[in-house]
Amino acid sequence: MPRKTTNTRGSGKKVIRVFCEGESEQAYTEFLKKRFSEVAVIKYPKATGLFNEAQNRFANDPQYRDYTNEIDEVWFFYDVELKDISLWEERYRIIKELRKLRRKPGIKVRLLLTTGCIEYWLMLHYQFFIPPLGTVSDKEKVMAMLVGKEPK
Repeated sequence: MPRKTTNTRGSGKKVIRVFCEGESEQAYTEFLKKRFSEVAVIKYPKATGLFNEAQNRFANDPQYRDYTNEIDEVWFFYDVELKDISLWEERYRIIKELRKLRRKPGIKVRLLLTTGCIEYWLMLHYQFFIPPLGTVSDKEKVMAMLVGKEPK
């Protein structure tokens, strides 16, 4: 029996696959998905994970592997942190591999880097908020406040 297709190309919408580092990035991706649903199909795994997760999904998951000709862009949505500096060479290698998945033209890979601004943006939906978000502990405090306002 032929495989059922989930072709969104006929709709003229961009097809975007997103990989998120954490829950706040997923929440913002969900907002983007709803806000831009008329022009784009934004999909992301419910589990968090970045470059290695993307590489594994495109290699093994049929929803990714078999539909690379439909995917226009891959987004990586994560915080910029000093601990990640040593990973840049490996991440760049994975980006180059992903760009080659679709020929003519290749898949665009976008890096969406944050430094706690997503948490700040989400918190502004609940209250006027002007704290500094310069450290990991500052970010964790805001996340705890957000969870208190919007539990799962």
